[in-house]
Amino acid sequence: MTHPIPPPFPLYEVSGGAEARGLSYGRQAAERVRRSIGHYHSQLSAGGLDAAKIHRLARAFTPRVENFDADYVAEMRGIAKGADVPFEDVMLLNCRTEILQLAKRGLLPEADPDGCTGAILLPEATADGTLLHGQNWDWKSECAETGVVLRIRREDGPDILTFVEAGGLSRAGLNAAGIAITANYLESDRDYQTDGIPLSLLRRKVLEQEHVALAVKTIYATPKSASNNVMLSHGSGWGLDIECAPDESFLLEAEGGILVHANNWRSPVALSKLRDTGIATTPDSVYRDRRVRAALEAKRGTLTMEDLRAAFFDDWQSPWSVCRPPRMNLGGNLSATVAMILMKPAEGHMEIAPLPALNRQFTSYSLDPAKVARAAE
Repeated sequence: MTHPIPPPFPLYEVSGGAEARGLSYGRQAAERVRRSIGHYHSQLSAGGLDAAKIHRLARAFTPRVENFDADYVAEMRGIAKGADVPFEDVMLLNCRTEILQLAKRGLLPEADPDGCTGAILLPEATADGTLLHGQNWDWKSECAETGVVLRIRREDGPDILTFVEAGGLSRAGLNAAGIAITANYLESDRDYQTDGIPLSLLRRKVLEQEHVALAVKTIYATPKSASNNVMLSHGSGWGLDIECAPDESFLLEAEGGILVHANNWRSPVALSKLRDTGIATTPDSVYRDRRVRAALEAKRGTLTMEDLRAAFFDDWQSPWSVCRPPRMNLGGNLSATVAMILMKPAEGHMEIAPLPALNRQFTSYSLDPAKVARAAE
Protein backbone atom coordinates (compact mmCIF):
# COMPACT_ATOMS: atom_id res chain seq x y z
CA MET A 1 0.00 0.00 0.00
CA THR A 2 1.44 3.37 -1.01
CA HIS A 3 0.87 6.54 0.97
CA PRO A 4 0.96 9.99 -0.61
CA ILE A 5 3.41 12.47 0.87
CA PRO A 6 1.35 15.06 2.76
CA PRO A 7 1.89 18.79 2.25
CA PRO A 8 3.46 20.88 5.03
CA PHE A 9 1.23 21.72 7.96
CA PRO A 10 -0.37 25.12 7.31
CA LEU A 11 0.37 28.07 9.57
CA TYR A 12 -2.53 30.19 10.82
CA GLU A 13 -2.09 33.38 12.83
CA VAL A 14 -4.82 34.51 15.24
CA SER A 15 -5.12 37.49 17.56
CA GLY A 16 -7.60 39.46 19.65
CA GLY A 17 -9.85 38.21 22.43
CA ALA A 18 -10.72 34.54 22.96
CA GLU A 19 -13.81 34.38 20.75
CA ALA A 20 -12.20 36.53 18.04
CA ARG A 21 -9.16 34.25 17.98
CA GLY A 22 -11.41 31.22 17.69
CA LEU A 23 -13.51 32.74 14.92
CA SER A 24 -10.40 33.56 12.88
CA TYR A 25 -8.93 30.11 13.52
CA GLY A 26 -12.15 28.34 12.54
CA ARG A 27 -12.48 30.30 9.30
CA GLN A 28 -8.86 29.73 8.28
CA ALA A 29 -8.76 26.03 9.20
CA ALA A 30 -12.37 25.10 8.38
CA GLU A 31 -11.57 22.26 5.99
CA ARG A 32 -9.06 20.64 8.33
CA VAL A 33 -11.35 21.11 11.34
CA ARG A 34 -14.17 19.28 9.55
CA ARG A 35 -11.81 16.51 8.47
CA SER A 36 -10.55 16.14 12.05
CA ILE A 37 -14.11 15.91 13.37
CA GLY A 38 -14.88 13.28 10.73
CA HIS A 39 -11.98 11.09 11.88
CA TYR A 40 -13.17 10.94 15.48
CA HIS A 41 -16.85 10.57 14.62
CA SER A 42 -15.89 7.58 12.47
CA GLN A 43 -13.85 6.03 15.26
CA LEU A 44 -16.57 6.57 17.85
CA SER A 45 -19.39 5.46 15.56
CA ALA A 46 -17.53 2.18 14.96
CA GLY A 47 -18.15 1.51 18.65
CA GLY A 48 -21.87 2.21 18.43
CA LEU A 49 -22.04 5.93 19.21
CA ASP A 50 -24.17 8.11 16.98
CA ALA A 51 -23.70 11.88 16.67
CA ALA A 52 -26.20 12.61 19.45
CA LYS A 53 -24.34 10.39 21.92
CA ILE A 54 -20.97 11.83 20.89
CA HIS A 55 -22.29 15.36 21.45
CA ARG A 56 -23.68 14.35 24.83
CA LEU A 57 -20.26 13.05 25.90
CA ALA A 58 -18.61 16.27 24.72
CA ARG A 59 -21.17 18.56 26.40
CA ALA A 60 -20.47 16.89 29.73
CA PHE A 61 -16.96 18.40 29.64
CA THR A 62 -18.15 21.97 29.12
CA PRO A 63 -18.76 22.98 32.78
CA ARG A 64 -15.43 21.45 33.79
CA VAL A 65 -13.54 23.36 31.08
CA GLU A 66 -15.43 26.58 31.80
CA ASN A 67 -14.49 26.40 35.48
CA PHE A 68 -10.85 25.88 34.48
CA ASP A 69 -10.80 28.78 32.01
CA ALA A 70 -13.95 30.32 30.54
CA ASP A 71 -11.91 31.79 27.68
CA TYR A 72 -11.25 28.28 26.39
CA VAL A 73 -14.97 27.67 25.97
CA ALA A 74 -15.35 31.07 24.29
CA GLU A 75 -12.47 30.26 21.94
CA MET A 76 -14.02 26.89 21.07
CA ARG A 77 -17.36 28.56 20.36
CA GLY A 78 -15.53 30.93 18.04
CA ILE A 79 -13.84 28.02 16.25
CA ALA A 80 -17.19 26.28 15.82
CA LYS A 81 -18.79 29.41 14.39
CA GLY A 82 -15.86 30.12 12.09
CA ALA A 83 -15.71 26.55 10.75
CA ASP A 84 -19.54 26.22 10.72
CA VAL A 85 -19.55 23.07 12.85
CA PRO A 86 -21.35 22.20 16.12
CA PHE A 87 -19.67 23.48 19.28
CA GLU A 88 -19.79 19.96 20.72
CA ASP A 89 -17.55 18.73 17.93
CA VAL A 90 -14.90 21.33 18.75
CA MET A 91 -15.11 20.29 22.42
CA LEU A 92 -14.68 16.70 21.22
CA LEU A 93 -11.42 17.64 19.47
CA ASN A 94 -10.08 19.26 22.64
CA CYS A 95 -11.13 16.37 24.88
CA ARG A 96 -10.57 13.55 22.42
CA THR A 97 -8.09 11.60 24.58
CA GLU A 98 -10.54 11.51 27.48
CA ILE A 99 -13.64 10.90 25.33
CA LEU A 100 -12.02 8.08 23.33
CA GLN A 101 -10.90 6.39 26.54
CA LEU A 102 -14.29 6.78 28.22
CA ALA A 103 -16.05 5.45 25.14
CA LYS A 104 -13.58 2.59 24.78
CA ARG A 105 -14.51 1.27 28.19
CA GLY A 106 -17.19 -1.07 26.99
CA LEU A 107 -17.91 0.47 23.60
CA LEU A 108 -14.81 0.61 21.42
CA PRO A 109 -12.11 -1.87 20.42
CA GLU A 110 -8.67 -1.21 21.85
CA ALA A 111 -7.39 2.06 20.41
CA ASP A 112 -3.73 2.75 19.82
CA PRO A 113 -2.63 5.51 22.21
CA ASP A 114 -0.49 8.49 21.29
CA GLY A 115 2.95 6.89 21.11
CA CYS A 116 5.54 9.67 21.06
CA THR A 117 9.25 9.75 21.82
CA GLY A 118 10.51 13.08 23.18
CA ALA A 119 13.88 14.57 24.07
CA ILE A 120 15.38 17.70 25.62
CA LEU A 121 19.06 18.54 25.13
CA LEU A 122 20.44 20.98 27.69
CA PRO A 123 23.22 23.47 26.79
CA GLU A 124 25.94 21.29 28.33
CA ALA A 125 25.16 18.57 25.77
CA THR A 126 24.93 20.71 22.63
CA ALA A 127 27.65 22.08 20.38
CA ASP A 128 26.72 25.75 20.68
CA GLY A 129 25.08 25.82 24.12
CA THR A 130 21.57 26.10 22.67
CA LEU A 131 18.78 24.11 24.32
CA LEU A 132 16.96 21.81 21.89
CA HIS A 133 13.57 20.17 22.44
CA GLY A 134 11.80 17.73 20.13
CA GLN A 135 9.33 14.91 19.69
CA ASN A 136 8.03 12.26 17.34
CA TRP A 137 4.23 12.28 17.65
CA ASP A 138 2.73 8.84 16.97
CA TRP A 139 -1.02 8.69 16.41
CA LYS A 140 -3.63 8.12 13.68
CA SER A 141 -1.89 8.45 10.30
CA GLU A 142 -4.87 10.44 8.96
CA CYS A 143 -3.89 13.27 11.28
CA ALA A 144 -1.13 14.18 8.84
CA GLU A 145 -4.06 15.73 6.94
CA THR A 146 -5.47 17.60 9.94
CA GLY A 147 -2.46 19.01 11.78
CA VAL A 148 -1.92 22.77 11.80
CA VAL A 149 0.49 25.27 13.35
CA LEU A 150 -1.04 28.19 15.25
CA ARG A 151 0.74 31.47 15.93
CA ILE A 152 -1.30 33.08 18.68
CA ARG A 153 -0.80 36.81 19.23
CA ARG A 154 -1.99 37.41 22.79
CA GLU A 155 -2.98 40.59 24.56
CA ASP A 156 -2.72 39.07 28.05
CA GLY A 157 0.52 37.07 27.99
CA PRO A 158 3.33 35.71 25.81
CA ASP A 159 2.64 34.86 22.18
CA ILE A 160 2.41 31.12 21.42
CA LEU A 161 3.51 28.89 18.55
CA THR A 162 1.88 25.46 18.76
CA PHE A 163 1.38 22.38 16.60
CA VAL A 164 -2.07 20.85 17.08
CA GLU A 165 -4.85 18.92 15.40
CA ALA A 166 -7.13 21.40 13.64
CA GLY A 167 -9.76 22.66 16.07
CA GLY A 168 -7.60 22.00 19.13
CA LEU A 169 -6.19 24.78 21.30
CA SER A 170 -2.71 23.34 21.75
CA ARG A 171 -0.48 20.30 21.65
CA ALA A 172 3.32 20.71 21.39
CA GLY A 173 4.81 24.16 21.22
CA LEU A 174 6.70 27.10 22.64
CA ASN A 175 6.02 30.66 23.73
CA ALA A 176 7.68 34.06 23.60
CA ALA A 177 8.83 33.69 27.23
CA GLY A 178 11.06 30.76 26.18
CA ILE A 179 8.90 27.95 27.59
CA ALA A 180 8.38 24.81 25.47
CA ILE A 181 6.31 21.67 26.04
CA THR A 182 5.78 18.24 24.54
CA ALA A 183 3.87 15.33 26.06
CA ASN A 184 3.86 11.55 25.87
CA TYR A 185 1.11 9.03 26.56
CA LEU A 186 1.32 7.16 29.86
CA GLU A 187 -1.13 4.74 31.42
CA SER A 188 -1.57 3.50 34.98
CA ASP A 189 -4.04 1.71 37.22
CA ARG A 190 -5.12 5.09 38.63
CA ASP A 191 -6.58 6.39 35.36
CA TYR A 192 -10.21 7.50 34.85
CA GLN A 193 -11.27 7.16 38.46
CA THR A 194 -11.79 10.92 38.88
CA ASP A 195 -12.81 13.82 36.66
CA GLY A 196 -10.06 16.12 35.48
CA ILE A 197 -9.11 18.77 32.94
CA PRO A 198 -8.43 17.53 29.38
CA LEU A 199 -4.70 17.09 28.88
CA SER A 200 -4.59 19.25 25.75
CA LEU A 201 -5.90 22.23 27.73
CA LEU A 202 -3.29 21.71 30.42
CA ARG A 203 -0.63 22.09 27.69
CA ARG A 204 -2.26 25.29 26.45
CA LYS A 205 -2.29 26.67 29.99
CA VAL A 206 1.42 25.92 30.35
CA LEU A 207 2.16 27.85 27.15
CA GLU A 208 0.26 30.86 28.49
CA GLN A 209 2.71 31.26 31.38
CA GLU A 210 5.46 33.88 31.60
CA HIS A 211 7.47 31.96 34.21
CA VAL A 212 8.71 28.39 34.56
CA ALA A 213 7.51 28.20 38.17
CA LEU A 214 3.91 28.86 37.09
CA ALA A 215 4.22 26.34 34.25
CA VAL A 216 5.33 23.69 36.75
CA LYS A 217 2.51 24.69 39.11
CA THR A 218 0.03 24.27 36.26
CA ILE A 219 1.20 20.72 35.65
CA TYR A 220 1.19 19.82 39.33
CA ALA A 221 -2.00 21.59 40.40
CA THR A 222 -4.32 20.82 37.49
CA PRO A 223 -6.57 17.82 38.22
CA LYS A 224 -6.32 15.13 35.54
CA SER A 225 -8.42 12.14 34.57
CA ALA A 226 -5.50 10.16 33.20
CA SER A 227 -1.76 9.73 33.34
CA ASN A 228 0.54 11.69 31.02
CA ASN A 229 4.22 12.50 30.68
CA VAL A 230 5.13 16.17 30.25
CA MET A 231 8.51 17.36 28.97
CA LEU A 232 9.04 20.99 29.90
CA SER A 233 11.94 23.25 28.95
CA HIS A 234 13.07 26.87 28.94
CA GLY A 235 15.30 28.39 26.29
CA SER A 236 17.75 29.69 28.87
CA GLY A 237 18.91 26.13 29.49
CA TRP A 238 16.49 24.38 31.87
CA GLY A 239 14.58 21.15 31.29
CA LEU A 240 12.51 18.71 33.33
CA ASP A 241 10.41 15.60 32.75
CA ILE A 242 7.25 15.23 34.84
CA GLU A 243 5.50 11.85 34.92
CA CYS A 244 1.93 12.58 35.94
CA ALA A 245 -0.58 10.20 37.45
CA PRO A 246 -4.05 11.73 37.87
CA ASP A 247 -3.35 12.50 41.53
CA GLU A 248 0.45 12.64 41.82
CA SER A 249 3.52 13.73 39.83
CA PHE A 250 7.08 12.42 39.70
CA LEU A 251 10.19 14.28 38.52
CA LEU A 252 12.95 13.02 36.24
CA GLU A 253 16.09 15.13 35.81
CA ALA A 254 18.41 15.14 32.80
CA GLU A 255 21.41 12.81 32.86
CA GLY A 256 24.50 14.42 31.38
CA GLY A 257 22.33 17.12 29.85
CA ILE A 258 20.05 14.66 28.04
CA LEU A 259 16.39 13.86 28.80
CA VAL A 260 14.56 11.22 26.75
CA HIS A 261 11.12 9.71 27.37
CA ALA A 262 8.78 7.38 25.51
CA ASN A 263 5.59 5.77 26.86
CA ASN A 264 6.63 3.68 29.85
CA TRP A 265 7.00 4.94 33.42
CA ARG A 266 10.65 5.49 34.39
CA SER A 267 10.55 7.05 37.86
CA PRO A 268 11.48 4.40 40.48
CA VAL A 269 9.25 6.20 42.97
CA ALA A 270 6.31 6.06 40.56
CA LEU A 271 6.86 2.39 39.81
CA SER A 272 6.89 1.61 43.52
CA LYS A 273 3.46 3.20 43.93
CA LEU A 274 1.46 2.44 40.76
CA ARG A 275 1.17 -0.15 38.00
CA ASP A 276 2.22 0.67 34.43
CA THR A 277 -0.70 -0.62 32.35
CA GLY A 278 0.43 0.84 29.01
CA ILE A 279 3.15 -1.57 27.91
CA ALA A 280 0.60 -3.95 26.34
CA THR A 281 -0.48 -1.26 23.86
CA THR A 282 2.92 0.41 23.41
CA PRO A 283 5.39 -2.50 23.72
CA ASP A 284 7.95 -0.70 21.53
CA SER A 285 8.25 1.95 24.24
CA VAL A 286 10.64 -0.27 26.20
CA TYR A 287 13.37 0.34 23.63
CA ARG A 288 12.44 3.54 21.76
CA ASP A 289 13.74 5.89 24.45
CA ARG A 290 16.91 3.83 24.87
CA ARG A 291 17.59 3.92 21.13
CA VAL A 292 17.27 7.70 21.04
CA ARG A 293 19.33 8.16 24.20
CA ALA A 294 22.16 5.94 22.91
CA ALA A 295 22.35 7.91 19.65
CA LEU A 296 22.46 11.22 21.52
CA GLU A 297 24.93 10.11 24.20
CA ALA A 298 27.38 9.10 21.48
CA LYS A 299 27.72 12.80 20.57
CA ARG A 300 27.20 14.40 23.96
CA GLY A 301 28.75 17.87 24.07
CA THR A 302 28.67 18.32 20.29
CA LEU A 303 24.97 17.72 19.65
CA THR A 304 23.13 19.77 17.02
CA MET A 305 19.61 19.92 15.64
CA GLU A 306 20.76 17.51 12.94
CA ASP A 307 21.80 14.97 15.56
CA LEU A 308 18.42 15.22 17.28
CA ARG A 309 16.72 14.82 13.91
CA ALA A 310 18.83 11.76 13.09
CA ALA A 311 18.05 10.15 16.47
CA PHE A 312 14.31 10.59 15.87
CA PHE A 313 14.66 9.03 12.39
CA ASP A 314 15.82 5.74 13.95
CA ASP A 315 14.06 2.88 12.14
CA TRP A 316 15.31 -0.15 14.08
CA GLN A 317 12.55 -2.80 14.24
CA SER A 318 10.41 -0.86 11.77
CA PRO A 319 7.43 -0.54 11.70
CA TRP A 320 7.66 -0.80 15.52
CA SER A 321 10.32 1.88 15.54
CA VAL A 322 11.12 5.34 16.86
CA CYS A 323 10.13 6.72 13.45
CA ARG A 324 7.05 4.71 12.58
CA PRO A 325 5.75 4.32 9.01
CA PRO A 326 1.99 3.87 8.57
CA ARG A 327 1.06 0.43 9.92
CA MET A 328 -1.89 -1.36 11.45
CA ASN A 329 -1.79 -1.14 15.21
CA LEU A 330 -2.88 -3.76 17.75
CA GLY A 331 -6.44 -2.43 17.60
CA GLY A 332 -6.70 -2.63 13.81
CA ASN A 333 -6.28 1.11 13.17
CA LEU A 334 -3.75 2.71 10.82
CA SER A 335 -1.15 4.60 12.86
CA ALA A 336 2.18 6.28 12.17
CA THR A 337 4.65 8.88 13.36
CA VAL A 338 2.40 11.73 12.23
CA ALA A 339 4.92 14.50 12.79
CA MET A 340 8.51 15.09 13.87
CA ILE A 341 8.67 18.37 15.79
CA LEU A 342 11.99 20.08 16.56
CA MET A 343 12.27 23.30 18.57
CA LYS A 344 14.78 25.95 19.66
CA PRO A 345 12.74 27.67 22.40
CA ALA A 346 15.19 30.57 22.87
CA GLU A 347 14.73 31.53 19.22
CA GLY A 348 10.99 30.86 18.96
CA HIS A 349 11.88 28.40 16.20
CA MET A 350 10.07 25.19 15.24
CA GLU A 351 10.60 22.69 12.40
CA ILE A 352 8.06 20.00 11.50
CA ALA A 353 7.93 17.16 8.98
CA PRO A 354 4.62 15.33 8.40
CA LEU A 355 4.89 11.51 8.21
CA PRO A 356 8.69 11.63 8.59
CA ALA A 357 9.15 7.91 7.90
CA LEU A 358 8.03 8.70 4.34
CA ASN A 359 9.00 12.35 4.07
CA ARG A 360 12.15 14.16 5.19
CA GLN A 361 11.04 17.63 4.14
CA PHE A 362 10.81 20.00 7.10
CA THR A 363 9.00 23.32 7.21
CA SER A 364 10.24 26.05 9.55
CA TYR A 365 7.86 28.13 11.67
CA SER A 366 8.70 31.08 13.89
CA LEU A 367 7.14 33.39 16.43
CA ASP A 368 8.83 36.15 14.40
CA PRO A 369 7.26 36.30 10.89
CA ALA A 370 10.27 38.27 9.63
CA LYS A 371 12.54 35.30 10.37
CA VAL A 372 10.39 33.06 8.16
CA ALA A 373 10.44 35.67 5.39
CA ARG A 374 14.24 36.02 5.58
CA ALA A 375 14.70 32.22 5.55
CA ALA A 376 12.67 32.02 2.34
CA GLU A 377 14.84 34.59 0.51
